[in-house]
Amino acid sequence: MLKQELQQKQSLSPQQILEATLLQLNNSSLDKYILEEFEKNPILEPSETVRDDSESNLKEDENDDWDDIYEANQIYEPKKDNSFQISAEKNLLEKIIDQIHDLDLKPLEKTIAEEIIYNLDDRGYLSIDLFLIADRYGKTEKEINHILYKVQHLDPPGLASKDLQQCLILQLDDNRDSFEYKIINEYFEDFINKRYNRISRKENISPKELSISIKKLSKLNPKPGLGLQYVNDESIIPDLILNKRSNQWDIIVNDSWIPPINISKTYKDMISDLDAHNKKTKSFLKNNFNKAKWVIEAIDQRRKTLYMVMQQIIIYQQEFFNGNIDTLKPMRLKDISDIIGLDVSTISRATRGKYVETPYGIFELKYFFTENHLLFDGEKISVSKVKLTLKKIIDNEDKNNPLSDDDLKESLLKFGYSIARRTVAKYRDQLNLPVARLRKKI
Repeated sequence: MLKQELQQKQSLSPQQILEATLLQLNNSSLDKYILEEFEKNPILEPSETVRDDSESNLKEDENDDWDDIYEANQIYEPKKDNSFQISAEKNLLEKIIDQIHDLDLKPLEKTIAEEIIYNLDDRGYLSIDLFLIADRYGKTEKEINHILYKVQHLDPPGLASKDLQQCLILQLDDNRDSFEYKIINEYFEDFINKRYNRISRKENISPKELSISIKKLSKLNPKPGLGLQYVNDESIIPDLILNKRSNQWDIIVNDSWIPPINISKTYKDMISDLDAHNKKTKSFLKNNFNKAKWVIEAIDQRRKTLYMVMQQIIIYQQEFFNGNIDTLKPMRLKDISDIIGLDVSTISRATRGKYVETPYGIFELKYFFTENHLLFDGEKISVSKVKLTLKKIIDNEDKNNPLSDDDLKESLLKFGYSIARRTVAKYRDQLNLPVARLRKKI
């Protein structure tokens, strides 16, 4: 039976896709992109002059505000005590993007694959619902499932999983008939809680046979996204710099190193002068002229978005920026998204891999986003506050008799934090603190 229905979908224009692409780049990647554009696009040319108001894409009524925000002549000099490092070699994120370019996908599908990658959390799991990414590109979740599948089977496998179980199953995808796959698929709760006797009993196998499979499973990677983090090697230039003056924070978008970009007047005039017989040349120049305009506008849009996001983070995390740096309020990407009026994935792009220099040190913008934990009285507190308390408890424990996760659960309860043992284990793991037997002083 044929069925006809009318649907209205909104898809991103090439200009919007370019804006999203530039927003996700950090300073060093943006620098590389601009240099490549100078080489590819004859319409773009660097200028020796300092950017003036006529070169800005901001509206006239916005220019006065941006004079205070954007200081074109400022040269960044990193503070010696606030140095931060990243690797000069390609990090995992860049290697994954390279793999996406090699996939047999259409240009829009590759863009969606990149969107998925830029919405991974620190463990490599997908941090937002897939339907939100689909909706951004005018698609349904079903229409982009095949793209998610390809991302999940990149190297390292298990990326973009929804949870630990799916992450492990994806790594066993080529061996679905194995007993290891059956353990994760059917006995996951028993496995993670080390109820091995129950698995042995249900499957009627000896503990020795089971131990062989457990050993194989222990070699799987529960956090395939750990390589997304930068490692120490080369100094990083923060994307934002905060200075406090008269109890007000000055936000500087630290892209003053970008050479002023102009559209070549020579080529612009050439487009008008070409006659009808030069259609191919005229089309080439027009396409590059549009791309050049989009690049300039996308850089300005990136600057505005970073500023607005940082501004809202300061407002939201007032206690931190007042000097109490151990305190963060629960804050989600959606909280900032709702205030600014931008998509959640846009906020994610603006915060991942972007760093701000403050008087208290250099922080990734993602640092300021934290989940909440509900106390007995209904009060919401930041998970980071619970983790900080947990770390202090472990730091001050008797190393000759370290606290088990059950003991840590009881210790947290004394601070008013009612948390399940499994959650305690998760927070301890996220703090990179080992189990009690490995913390014991020998």
